[in-house]
Formats: sequence, structure tokens, C-alpha cells
Amino acid sequence: MFLNRLRQDIDAVDCEIHTLINDRAKLAQQVATVKKSQVANSDDPSARDPIFYRPEREAQVLKAVMARNIGPIADEKMARLFREIMSVCLDLEAPQRIAFLGPLGTFTHAAALKHFGKAADTLPLSTITDVFREVEAGTAMYGVVPVENSSEGVVNHTLDGFLSSTLKIIGEVELPIHQNFLVAEHTKIDGISRIYSHQQSLAQCRHWLDVNYPNVERVAVSSNGEAARRLKNEWHSAAIAGDVAAAEYDLHKLYANIEDNPSNTTRFLIIGHESIAPSGQDKTSIVVSAHDKAGALIEILKPLSYHGVSMTSIETRPERPNKWAYVFFIDMDGHIQDPNVSAAIADIRPLVKDVRILGSYPKAVL
Repeated sequence: MFLNRLRQDIDAVDCEIHTLINDRAKLAQQVATVKKSQVANSDDPSARDPIFYRPEREAQVLKAVMARNIGPIADEKMARLFREIMSVCLDLEAPQRIAFLGPLGTFTHAAALKHFGKAADTLPLSTITDVFREVEAGTAMYGVVPVENSSEGVVNHTLDGFLSSTLKIIGEVELPIHQNFLVAEHTKIDGISRIYSHQQSLAQCRHWLDVNYPNVERVAVSSNGEAARRLKNEWHSAAIAGDVAAAEYDLHKLYANIEDNPSNTTRFLIIGHESIAPSGQDKTSIVVSAHDKAGALIEILKPLSYHGVSMTSIETRPERPNKWAYVFFIDMDGHIQDPNVSAAIADIRPLVKDVRILGSYPKAVL
């Protein structure tokens, strides 16, 4: 009888949650109506379609969810629940098409779902250049591209994409990289003779493979999603990939978390057109074209130190098509609207050939 009473209480709570979620969705629809009306009645000739996705607002909401959470559900898991509710509500306001470095089942796909939720319409593309191109053309509203891995370093193709694009960084995602040893339903486990994965994933699992499958052929393919896809027609093969690939291609995790470094993490950038308002915990990214002279980098960094701006990373790339010329990609704590950040960048400008603000955006929340 006590168990039945508990189940009745759960049913009652479920009904309340159901009602409240629909109430939230109705409010989201009202927000969409107001935004459309504001654009329609605007005297600004440059006013275009209303902006429905607001990364700074979503970051504030998710941080508030974790701050007020009292358990027993863990803070991050509670925030993930709200992430999906927000995703569904945003889809009611205006469906969001998100381009990402594909194919389906890659870690970039996982990052897109983590950031935008499963209600987003995701568009897999073959190259990072394609992601930039589709967002620039408006075919996709936003794009997700990898920028650095804690073990393998920076993704140069993404940095180079900003050199020929006017797109901005509007957000970031940090994704722990957990690798799984995947097999299909028809795989003969005792007869595995080939293991597919991306070259980096094979490297990240080298020790585990040396111990468990030392004599099995390792085949590098274009992506972990492609590795998972290949198992469909092969009974003697396995793949190394993440959870999204396992779900996308209906594979079984024979072994989970086989990566040699359990803290391995990849950072992804969200790219779009608009500038983002402060969220309270932000980053700013700039690209600086320096003069070719001794001490140029030291000159660039001095204003950051003087104004108390913390630099979180710096990378160098060739400044094409100029020979032996370089640009610096710099990430720093703070928003461009923060007085110390704007003052530091203002002091850098006369010291260099050019400074471009790639974007100020909320720090990764989940």
C-alpha cells in the first residue's frame, strides 16, 4: 500500500511538471511574438529577422539552475534537464538549424547537441570550411567547430577559417572525450580483426589497444562517425567512438571509457553573425596582425597585463598571402564591454597593423 501511495504521489508531481513545462513553452511563444513585433515596427532599415537564440540569457538561466539546486539530482544533471526544456521551447519560437563538422556521430555532433539540445535541427558537413560557408550564407543559423583538444592541441583549420570570414564567436562548448569500443549486433566478438577510428582517437587509446588487442589491425578513417557507420556491413570489425555514435548507429558498447587520459577534453566554438551581450562570466577572442619587428608580441601583451586582463590562450598562424608574416589569436577573460578589456584592446591597436574582435561570449557552463 505504501508503494502504491508513492507511485500516486509521483504521478501527481508528473502532472504538475507537465503543466509547468507547457506554461513555460507558452511564455516562450509570447516572447517570439514580441520579438517579431519589435522588428516589424522598427524604424531601423537594417533590422532583419528577430534574434531568438540568446547565448548570454541561456548561460544565465543554466547557472541559476545550478545555483539554486538542492539535490538529490547533481547540479550539472539538473542543468542538462533544463537545457533540453529550453531547446524545445526555442524550437517553438523558431527552429534553429545548426551546422557542424560531420558526419553524424562525431564528437562535434555531440557538442552541438550538448549546447543546443536535441530539439535543434543539426546539419552535418564534410569540412570546417563548409561549416563557415553555410553559416555565412544563412543556410544554417549557427555552426559548431572544434578549436582545441587538451591532448592534441589547436585545430588550425578552425583558426584559419576566421581569417577569411566575418563570422563571430558567440559561444563555446567543452566536451570531455570518452572513447568506447563499439560492436554491432552481428559482430563476432571472438573474430575481430580490424578496428576503425579517427587517427586521434586511435592515438588516445593506444595503451588500451596494446594491452587488449595488440595484434588487431587499426584503420584510421575520416571520423569516428564514419568508423561507426562501417560496422553495419562488417561482422569482423569494431570501432572506437563516443556515445552519440553508438546511439546514432545502434551499436553496443563492449567496453566504455577506454581512453588513456580520462581528463581529455575538446573545446568547440559556436559561430554566428551577431554580437553577444555580457552574461557575467565571459571570454573575449581577438586576432591581431602584428608588425614584423623584434619584441612585437611583448608589446601586444603589455596592455593586457597593465589593465589586469587575464589571457587564457594564444596561438600563432601564418598571415596569408604575406610571406613570413603572422597573426596572433588571443583569448582573454572578460567581455568587450568591460572597461578593462576595452581599454586593453584600445591600447593594443596603435601598436599593431590590425586588431579584430572575433567575439565576446559566455564561458562554457556545462
